[in-house]
Amino acid sequence: MTRPVQHTASAVAGWLRDGRRVAAGLLVEVEGSSPLDVGASMYIDDQGGIEGSITGGCVEGAVAAAAMEMLESGGAPQLVTYGISDELAGTVGLMCGGIVHIFIHELRPEHQDAVLADLQATIDHTPAGLVTLLDGEDAGAKLFVDGERTIGSLGVGELLDKNATREAQGLLQEGRSSLRDFGEDGASLGSGLRVYNSIQAEPPRMVVFGAIDFSSALAPLAKGLGYRVTIADPRSAFLKSRRFSAAAETEVGWPDAVLDGVELGPRDAVLIFTHDPKLDVPAVQAALGTGAGYIGALGSRNTTADRNRRLRDVGVTDDEIDRIFAPCGLDIGASTVEETAVAVLAEIIAHRAGRHGMPLREARGPIRHADVNNEREEWPTPSR
Repeated sequence: MTRPVQHTASAVAGWLRDGRRVAAGLLVEVEGSSPLDVGASMYIDDQGGIEGSITGGCVEGAVAAAAMEMLESGGAPQLVTYGISDELAGTVGLMCGGIVHIFIHELRPEHQDAVLADLQATIDHTPAGLVTLLDGEDAGAKLFVDGERTIGSLGVGELLDKNATREAQGLLQEGRSSLRDFGEDGASLGSGLRVYNSIQAEPPRMVVFGAIDFSSALAPLAKGLGYRVTIADPRSAFLKSRRFSAAAETEVGWPDAVLDGVELGPRDAVLIFTHDPKLDVPAVQAALGTGAGYIGALGSRNTTADRNRRLRDVGVTDDEIDRIFAPCGLDIGASTVEETAVAVLAEIIAHRAGRHGMPLREARGPIRHADVNNEREEWPTPSR
């Protein structure tokens, strides 16, 4: 079945290939609530055609009028704000009470290769990111990024293109869109040039077995990193606390049932925080049956040795045990639940990036990988 965004992408790609002039309204920021998420887009062509939606109907009329005027006059891109506090509230105010920031701009010929690549990725439902420059003389410039290539330029200079590409690749791995500031020269640490990363990719999954303090401490941090977190436990009473559902989905069930039919890949993680011999072996076995890039188990070295013995007793091979990060976490001297959550997430990030987690001042070479996406795609087997 064709999704609405695929229909829109196909129509807009046809307009551009037919040589029509097209303007876009891109939802780049929301304050409060909004019917649609940031990244939503609508398109208006020079013949009056309209495709897509950015707020489900609240401000589409005003955006279409502004876009048509821009196409007729050749006006510059503009970042407009609509909401109940806006002077236009009587005609285009959001019924839901939120405030939205929309970037209206023409899709100029020099940027169409990047735009068409992004539209095709939408049609094919493949992971990709489209970076849009919001400020400066080159506002509206586009840069397309996927797992294999980069198309286009933001027009400011090589430094901004390089840093924006790296940022987009990282967000692509996290599966989230973002508004980002760069310096006027394109430096990562600076301000003056805003870019919007419109990312289409499923967020990575993290399944945590065991409704305990460590899980509730880790979940909001993992969510902040872009993970879709599930905390699972067969003991329903353990999951009732609001602290577990505040930042994660919760699921009552045994590990094999929870992971049955769930497709996990190199970007995903499974954590075993059960602290119960009856649960941790089935949880590890279920995790090993997936393609998760990171499998971690909490516990002391004695607990780990005992669990490995029990895993071998049920037929788990040494090669499979080598997939498990146990005890999980980097050695940062963590002594509290919260510090342990940081240590575990730090190891996940380091492993995903192919790094060892050593202090930067003791390391050599570039701080960031030149090819973030490719190096994160393949997660090496842990050495023990």
